[in-house]
Amino acid sequence: MNQREVLEFIEENGVKFVKLAFCDALGNLKNVSIFATELEDVFEKGMAIDEEAFDGIASYERGDIRLYPDPATMQVLPWRPQHGSVIRMYSHLKHSDGTIAECDGRELLRRAQEKLAKLGYSCTIGSNCDFYLFELDEKGIPTHTPYDRAGYLDAAPLDKGENVRRDICFTLERQGLKPTSSHHEKGPGQNEIRFNYNDALYAADDFMTFKSTVKSIAAGSGLYASFLPKPIPNEEGSALMINVLLKKDKVECTSDSDDLKHFLAGILNRIKDMTLFLNPTPNSYDRFSFNKSPKYIGWADQKFHQVMKVSKYKAAIYSADPSCNPYFAFALLLFAGAEGLEKKLELTKQVKEEVLDNSKFETLPLSLKAAIDCAKDSDFINNVIPKKHLEQFIAYKINELEQYENSQDKEGFLNDKYFGRI
Repeated sequence: MNQREVLEFIEENGVKFVKLAFCDALGNLKNVSIFATELEDVFEKGMAIDEEAFDGIASYERGDIRLYPDPATMQVLPWRPQHGSVIRMYSHLKHSDGTIAECDGRELLRRAQEKLAKLGYSCTIGSNCDFYLFELDEKGIPTHTPYDRAGYLDAAPLDKGENVRRDICFTLERQGLKPTSSHHEKGPGQNEIRFNYNDALYAADDFMTFKSTVKSIAAGSGLYASFLPKPIPNEEGSALMINVLLKKDKVECTSDSDDLKHFLAGILNRIKDMTLFLNPTPNSYDRFSFNKSPKYIGWADQKFHQVMKVSKYKAAIYSADPSCNPYFAFALLLFAGAEGLEKKLELTKQVKEEVLDNSKFETLPLSLKAAIDCAKDSDFINNVIPKKHLEQFIAYKINELEQYENSQDKEGFLNDKYFGRI
């Protein structure tokens, strides 16, 4: 929809409230509700927020950042009452003079799409991730008790999450997303739902909608949904699988084409540099230390612990996790792929065996400190991420790392800081 159509929809359907949503630098969904009667003015002038209240965002003048809703993202929130319904739109972050704020991930992703378009390409993305369902205590506070003890593809009654997943899928469908499958994953209380591809920018919006929907439906079922990368020690971690489809002149590039090979070579060439943005918490690296985690830099057509799996038309990046900001994550993948196309980088040879000796292949950074160092020293990251935002984000992550390392109870630190939020 455009602005006029959104305003007409509000009038015709008795919409009372509008949620202006955005993703903060740390990957958390934020929003402010306004009366629908105020929206026309907000479309023109924006909605001021106090950016100093958000972690990881560069400090500007108080009230200098405003939310400008994107009408094309309008969704009716289906878990709200039909009478006096509520709609949500994702927003761009702009300064009071109308210029884009450096911390706006949607704008960075739009620029990455523009870069690809100038080279004659486009990219659609399909993201799906795992999540855990935990029980709540008598006060409604999340516990660490998994909702069930089922395993991979188990069925009810062992799989208690079946009805919750069904409700999530129906709700996603009513918001325009198209779920394709759902099942119980390997960990106790661990689930996965897959949905269709979209334009890269709206795929990031879809991912935020997915996480919000999962949490809302879980809460309505008396449960807590966690997207923490490694919520239970010694159990499977939760991955964010990012599937990319490259197109040239609207035709999908196949794995035997030079175009896709150069694109994927660019991603692998910069995957270490961007790890901080794909795996932004200390808990992210607990996942890398477990079992068959995708920490080796390479690709295969099977799961051999490599960061990338390639089939005929698409590539799946397995190293990311659902604690990331998807706008920055997707943008970096697209910028790296564009660099590979520009420089015609050669794709490394396919891995055709299980990786048992970790000295045989180069790995991703395996700690938050190593990831911070890679990002700080990367000419790619420094050229792509706006300077002021990058400095503030890295400073925040360094401070976070110091708190974690100085903590006497590291598991307690992660629990207090992340478990109830991600």
